[in-house]
Amino acid sequence: MSPAAQPAGNYYDKYRTANPIARRLMRGFLDAFDALVEQVPVSNALEIGCGEGELSIRLAQRGFHVRGCDISADIVEEARHRARAAQVDAAFWRQSIESIDVGAEAAPLVVCCEVLEHVDDPVRAVDVLADLARPYLIASVPREPVWRMLNMARGKYLGALGNTPGHVNHWGRNAFLQLMARRFDVLQVRSPLPWTMVLCRHR
Repeated sequence: MSPAAQPAGNYYDKYRTANPIARRLMRGFLDAFDALVEQVPVSNALEIGCGEGELSIRLAQRGFHVRGCDISADIVEEARHRARAAQVDAAFWRQSIESIDVGAEAAPLVVCCEVLEHVDDPVRAVDVLADLARPYLIASVPREPVWRMLNMARGKYLGALGNTPGHVNHWGRNAFLQLMARRFDVLQVRSPLPWTMVLCRHR
């Protein structure tokens, strides 16, 4: 998806929300992420779709050498600001998953959380991730229809039946696992409400 096509609303900062329910859900997400990271015997990571850099910073604080990219220049600048504030060394730049140089940017661990629901061609995006991951990948997507049901329960996006603007792909747990199994061995699956998160190894 091109930067111009990306809805600004998708840059809701879920990691620093003040909503107590959302904060509890994010704790579950981060706990699942940390548990999967602990299973990876590497210390170099690339995050695709890094957003404000929170996961990259989390990895850097665990001793990882981290790089991250996102399609939004403003978001990349915010990630750099947060990394400086956290006093961690993490490099961020503007890049889309579709245009990344897989030869130059491949990494022992690739992180791609909350990205695939936005891309125009998720099969092609998974192919890019498989070329980048040498050999590990941690990825997550919203779990449907639970995601939309929770949106509607809080009165959001009712006209779109709870679909978050910019979400053009939708997966239940099994469908997402099938997508990833095209190119990866799925090693572990976590289901923090309302996401599906996987640790995969490039086949």
